[in-house]
Amino acid sequence: MDIMFMNLAHRGASHYAPENTFAAFYKGLEMGANGLETDLRRTNDGVIILQHDEQLDRNTNGNGKLSDYTWREVAQLDAGSWFSDFYQGEPLVTLTSFFRHFARRPVLLALELKEPGMEKEVSEMIAVWKLYERVTITAFDFEVLQELRRRDDRVRLGYLTYGWDSKVRDQLAGIRAVQFCPKADLVTVGLVNEVKQAGYEIRAWGIRKEEQMMSCLQASIDGMTINYPDRLTEALKASGGSVN
Repeated sequence: MDIMFMNLAHRGASHYAPENTFAAFYKGLEMGANGLETDLRRTNDGVIILQHDEQLDRNTNGNGKLSDYTWREVAQLDAGSWFSDFYQGEPLVTLTSFFRHFARRPVLLALELKEPGMEKEVSEMIAVWKLYERVTITAFDFEVLQELRRRDDRVRLGYLTYGWDSKVRDQLAGIRAVQFCPKADLVTVGLVNEVKQAGYEIRAWGIRKEEQMMSCLQASIDGMTINYPDRLTEALKASGGSVN
């Protein structure tokens, strides 16, 4: 896969619309993102949906654990009103529906597995949709990444972590990962150079301030997961870069 700068809308353009909803995903693409990042969890009856939190309280009108509800129950929840009245009634999204909307578009997709147990189904879906070149699966749980690699030799893997050392390098090599994903405030020119020299892409997360975004750009990072992709699009244009 040819490396392009990754401007990934974090849970969609989540600064402007309710996270992990179609409203946020489409807004992210309208704002110049060339990719979408999202989170995966399971309902009680095994349906994989796009949801960051284990609990439903923060970003829906539901309460308690997602895993206590069936998809039929979760599908009735309002995932937009917490953000603003404009998005009242915005529903949660299944991974199947997400692929139906975006698998045929020329966009990058980053899927973070928030819990174990989905590896088989997610890897099978990537194969069915023929998304090996455009999907990167990430996790903080290294055992999840190991299981994904055991099941599929072709899937792109990225490790979400807080540091870079010999142990992390060995872990990346052991699962034949392609991407190292550090927290943005850890990114330096030296780190980016070392990661690239080791043969990995480097994509930052946890960007809360524009200063962090600019610092990552100046370090020549390969991409970012960002809540406001429009600002990154403008910064890339101003610097002579491009997301295309």
